[in-house]
Amino acid sequence: MHETPPPTAANSSEPVRTWPPTALTVHRARHALAETLGEWKMDELGDAAALVLSELLTNAMQHGRVPGRKIGTRFLRLADGGLRIEVHDARSEAPSPREATAWDEHGRGLALVEALTEGCWGTATREGPGKLVWAELSWGGRQGNRPA
Repeated sequence: MHETPPPTAANSSEPVRTWPPTALTVHRARHALAETLGEWKMDELGDAAALVLSELLTNAMQHGRVPGRKIGTRFLRLADGGLRIEVHDARSEAPSPREATAWDEHGRGLALVEALTEGCWGTATREGPGKLVWAELSWGGRQGNRPA
């Protein structure tokens, strides 16, 4: 996990889409992500991206929720052909991965994010209160290239 955003998307002018912290938010945000990936012809990243988004949004709703504040998402197309997913919430505390035991029902989300992004995820400050948690996915892994 990194504590600052990588330089590839640091100056994005894409807006942050806000969501109410309700049970339908993860579902709706996954659909918005799938639509975006379809428009960008990046459907191959869909399954991994949906799982990463789901885990980060669920964490934001469980641990980053502040009454009266919404949660935000932003999807960015990277110069190398990869995808950056950002989840914004109003709490400043960074997520901390933990090791789940065999019987734990929770505690595996950030391990999944770590595996799917090959460690390319982290937290950063943002304008206004709170933080953003970002994760990047690339074609064929960190060393791979986008298919022609």
